[in-house]
Amino acid sequence: MKFFIDTAKVEDIKKAESLGVICGVTTNPSLIAKEGRDFFEVIKEITTIVDGPISGEVKATSETAEEMINEGREIAKIHPNMVVKIPMTLEGLKATKVLSKEGIKTNVTLIFSANQALLAARAGATYVSPFLGRLDDISESGIDLIRNIVTIFDNYKLETEIIAASVRNPIHVTQCALAGAHIATVPYGVIEQMTKHPLTTEGIIKFQKDYKEVFGE
Repeated sequence: MKFFIDTAKVEDIKKAESLGVICGVTTNPSLIAKEGRDFFEVIKEITTIVDGPISGEVKATSETAEEMINEGREIAKIHPNMVVKIPMTLEGLKATKVLSKEGIKTNVTLIFSANQALLAARAGATYVSPFLGRLDDISESGIDLIRNIVTIFDNYKLETEIIAASVRNPIHVTQCALAGAHIATVPYGVIEQMTKHPLTTEGIIKFQKDYKEVFGE
């Protein structure tokens, strides 16, 4: 399973990239709004940091396929690594079909059912983004959704990749890897949590203590 970082915070992207574990970035209007910066300015800076797929989402106010297509074309012009993020709606599917036929990579987002993922894949989506955490929030199993999508895509040899999104903790990451998701897009804080274990910390302290006892440094 590959890792993308889910943020528009350039500092976090730089920190994650320095670890050598991420190969892409996902953003959304809410994440960029938190940074208080221009969308295109942020995206262009991200392309100088990570050499991999970068999802830039069409505006939340873009509701028609025509609006999404026009905006998607502009996003795709920013850099060859750009992926146009499109919401899962009827109009979004139309836009996905057109952009995909033009050779523009797409990521259909806000997926909450296996049927939605299947439709997006058939429309030509490069990626689908099912949201785990938000389903868990309403007492539905997000990881079951990932498993179902993996099974369906495997059954029909669909090439669309599954990006597990709304990942809240390291347990989600493990579950996604076991379920067969191609990618997990995670906040930097979750990557940081994944590096930690109390026995690792305990072991380092013991090694340091033993070294000082022998070498006196």
